[in-house]
Amino acid sequence: MSRSWNLALESLRLVRRGHIRTLVSRALFNRTVCTISEDLLSSSSSSHTVVDESYVLAELSSLLPISSKTTTGKEDTCLKDEVAVDSFLSPEERLRGVFLQKPKGKSAIHKALSSLCVDLSIDIVANVVDSGNLSGEAMVTFFNWAIREPGVSKDVGSYYVILRALGRRKFFTFMMDVLREMVSSDLKCLTIAMDSFARAHYVRRAIQLFEESQDFGVECGTESFNSLLCCLCERSHVSAANSVFNAKKGEIPFDSCTYNVMIGGWSKLGEVEEMEKVLKEMVEGGFGPDCLSFSYLIEGLGRAGRINDSVEIFDDMKHKGCVPDAKVYNAMICNFIFARDFDESVRYYRKMLDEECDPDLETYSKLVSGLVKGRKVADALEIYEEMLSRGIVPTTGLVTSFIKPLCSYGPPHAAMVIYQKARKAGCRISESAYKLLLKRLSRFGKCGILLNVWDEMQECGYSSDVEVYEYIVDGLCNIGHLENAVLVMEEAMRKGFCPNRLVYSRLSNKLMASNKTEMAYKLFLKIKEARIQDNARRFWRRNGETDKVFVYVKISLTGSHLSPTLGVVCIPFWWVVVA
Repeated sequence: MSRSWNLALESLRLVRRGHIRTLVSRALFNRTVCTISEDLLSSSSSSHTVVDESYVLAELSSLLPISSKTTTGKEDTCLKDEVAVDSFLSPEERLRGVFLQKPKGKSAIHKALSSLCVDLSIDIVANVVDSGNLSGEAMVTFFNWAIREPGVSKDVGSYYVILRALGRRKFFTFMMDVLREMVSSDLKCLTIAMDSFARAHYVRRAIQLFEESQDFGVECGTESFNSLLCCLCERSHVSAANSVFNAKKGEIPFDSCTYNVMIGGWSKLGEVEEMEKVLKEMVEGGFGPDCLSFSYLIEGLGRAGRINDSVEIFDDMKHKGCVPDAKVYNAMICNFIFARDFDESVRYYRKMLDEECDPDLETYSKLVSGLVKGRKVADALEIYEEMLSRGIVPTTGLVTSFIKPLCSYGPPHAAMVIYQKARKAGCRISESAYKLLLKRLSRFGKCGILLNVWDEMQECGYSSDVEVYEYIVDGLCNIGHLENAVLVMEEAMRKGFCPNRLVYSRLSNKLMASNKTEMAYKLFLKIKEARIQDNARRFWRRNGETDKVFVYVKISLTGSHLSPTLGVVCIPFWWVVVA
């Protein structure tokens, strides 16, 4: 009994004095601990003495006083604090955090997930299973719980999400179990599974899955065969695809798509002879080459370095009665971009417009990206404006791909033009694009624009993390707004972030150089506290625990022995484990 109580007291002493001081006065704490220790030691000397439960509870009440009149208020405060801290976590992080606690049994996991009261949707389910480090069993358990919730429908579209996530993480056993347990699978489910095997270089298993497609309710025909070839060629297993292509001649009827997939596969490798061989078989099979065939052929010649031959094929297309479409022009533009002949690529783009061939998103994607990487910024911005004027809105990832190279050289003006026009066109900007802009603006000291972009980032629903706060602090330091930089850093620490040592050192040195010693010292104390808490969080994350806002110790009585268990003492970000 005495040993257990000493361990409990020792654990309480490990908690920082600054937190204890907010609960009880130091004098009362020391007096009560000494009183309890002496009484417990005297009681242990008599073998017939039984510890009175009311006495122990009274001593604990003096140690951690809680007024009965304000109990409800304090509980409400604790609840508010807990909700406030929990609000910093996204729904996906809260759902994944359940599995970090390792509940025993599926029913316990389902109960813990339901207790979070998250407005579930298929997008949240996709974010949970696509990121993090959940095991295959945990992913399947979570998905089985999710499809029973009202926000997620139990249809084939939901199964696409879990199959793709399991295949990406190479949990093939669980992926196949889900595929077999589905009520009705379709060709897309089978394609996701075959593509997962091909991505992991399990070519034989992908082919075997195609041959067993009838067991999953999918016909083993031309369409499923084309899907298999497409998966293999997309993952650069063109030789294996060619072997299956030759083996299935006569067994499965081929169509023009079958031949085009094989031509496209060899095109990516620049194998001109193999492309011509498949093209010859295509003609012998009664299928004439179409624009897609010519686009693959032109692209393959460009990869092989035979630009002049690709130009000849492009010029001969009209004589063969095949008018070039956007895919053919895209192949020509791509060839000249690879050859770093940007003027010629722009010329083919202008020729495309003169021939009244409407460019698509891929046209502008290749052209603008090539010009930006080639540092032809003026031409890139001109083409970009033409794209928006035609009503073609870039995707979120495409805007990020435009901004990323522009933020690696020169001032941030061009990147801001891309950002502002895309935002005006209604395109959603990614969080990574915002961070790239903030970093570049911070480096050039454009603090006015920096703060505006930061506000727009928050309006889009992105929360600020430690990187964002570091960029803001750096930008404010660069223009000498040290007081504002300190305020931003204090806000970051209040949210549980600890800026890195380089950012803090730069700000601290500038404060000292400006004779603001008192401000620098107060910042030092706060950053020291934040680092202690950050180190504690890192420690418990490494040991499989999640961040806790309230740490407590609860001591219960079992007969005449003290049996300490885990409970709560309002000490932020710390765990006190009493053995």
